[in-house]
Amino acid sequence: MKKQRPVNLQINTITFPPAAITSILHRITGVALFFALMFVIGAWAVSVSSAENFDLVKEQMTGPLGKFIAIGTISALTYHILGGVRHMIMDMGHWEELESGDLSAKAIIALWIILTIVVGVVLW
Repeated sequence: MKKQRPVNLQINTITFPPAAITSILHRITGVALFFALMFVIGAWAVSVSSAENFDLVKEQMTGPLGKFIAIGTISALTYHILGGVRHMIMDMGHWEELESGDLSAKAIIALWIILTIVVGVVLW
């Protein structure tokens, strides 16, 4: 019995279709939002404990690290929402064909990059 073996197992030459990339990014942003939520809840808890702590959190959030975390969190939330809307539309029976699915995946990624740049410019 002849077994068919994969011809190419070089990881760096394997490419994923856009739909697979959007699916993977949707999962990654979901995990990122989980950890970002812990940061946000911690910052809220500290900020409401006293006026001095509020000023401390406010100072940290207006610094470079705070802005970087805020941009990252908003970027992850933006992508997760866009990906979720795309999946809901696909659940309704649209964009299920290969061409339209890839096109919608590329559109979601492009829109996410544009919105992240806009958020970065506004917050910085």
